[in-house]
Amino acid sequence: MEDRKILVIEDEKPIADILKYGFEKEGFQVQCAYTGGEGFAAAGKEPPDIVLLDWMLPDISGVDVCRMLTEQYRVPIVMLTARGNVEDKLYGLESGADDYITKPFDLREVVARVRTILRRFDRAQGTDGGAGLVCGSLTVAEREHSVYRDGVLISLTPKEYELLICFLKHPRQVFTRTALLDQIWGYDFAGDTRTVDIHVQRVRKKTGLEEKLVTVFGVGYKYVP
Repeated sequence: MEDRKILVIEDEKPIADILKYGFEKEGFQVQCAYTGGEGFAAAGKEPPDIVLLDWMLPDISGVDVCRMLTEQYRVPIVMLTARGNVEDKLYGLESGADDYITKPFDLREVVARVRTILRRFDRAQGTDGGAGLVCGSLTVAEREHSVYRDGVLISLTPKEYELLICFLKHPRQVFTRTALLDQIWGYDFAGDTRTVDIHVQRVRKKTGLEEKLVTVFGVGYKYVP
């Protein structure tokens, strides 16, 4: 994990300084931005390996920044916010965030969650099956960590990509929502099974697999070629 680049977008400088100190102590490179616009520009100049993003920013909502980042880059995003109710968590995850940590937080937990997300992201990038996966109009170029629909690159968040790969590599296997949470998000994820529903809906819409990613009522989901 040494030399991994973290972009912290946080308008409260004391919190940003704590995160910067803690992650640099763990061997990470940390860049801080104090507005949404500054953070988005920083991501374009020097792409980070992961983003820690505050919800409440002075210029642009963190949720909007999250959407902007996921439309342009394939980078994991962790929302950091004092808004801890379930509806806000789901809204944050629906905007493209990979994880959601409420304030006040334990720095050790944030570091551990970031390491977990980066390991999962690295594994997803490294799963190369040679020529890639093909499903109708979809082509997955695993070396590139990219998905094309009718030859056009489509934008998937890291978690959406991992879900798609999981389904395509296990056709007709039924996955419960809990199993998908464990496999894609990890046992320590603080969300609930509605997170899976939101991400499956987004994968269906972006990939055109509405009829192939089937809901098994009362159980979960499966991919039917």
